[in-house]
Parts: sequence; structure tokens; C-alpha cells
Amino acid sequence: MSSSPDRLVYMANQIGKFFQSQGRDRAVQGISEHIWKFWDPRMRKQIFAHLDAGGTGLDPDVRDALQKLKQQA
Repeated sequence: MSSSPDRLVYMANQIGKFFQSQGRDRAVQGISEHIWKFWDPRMRKQIFAHLDAGGTGLDPDVRDALQKLKQQA
């Protein structure tokens, strides 16, 4: 599956919106766990590349979750 960065950013931000009500720390943890469990490795690779290129359009909690996930990967 090849998704454009825009589509992946949209999907990641939607996940972020779902977890937003749980407070920042729990949201960041929930976002990173969700992306690790449910995203194809190729999708994670693409969103990490987008993050490395500046992460345009990513919500702050999503950006933090991806940074955390990238460090663990």
C-alpha cells in the first residue's frame, strides 16, 4: 500500500483526535501504540520520512508520538 504523505498525515491526525480527550501523555502513548499495531511497516516508514522532512501538517501530539515511536523502532 502506497499512501501519499497527505493521506498519512490525515490518518495520523485522526488517530490523534481520537486520543486527544485522554490528556497529552496518554494521547501520545495511545497514538504511538495504535500506529505501531495497525499501520503497515511501509506506512510507518513513509510517515517517518515525512516527519524527518519537517512533518508539515502533523498535530503536536501526533508529531511527539511519531518521534517516540521512531526512537523505539
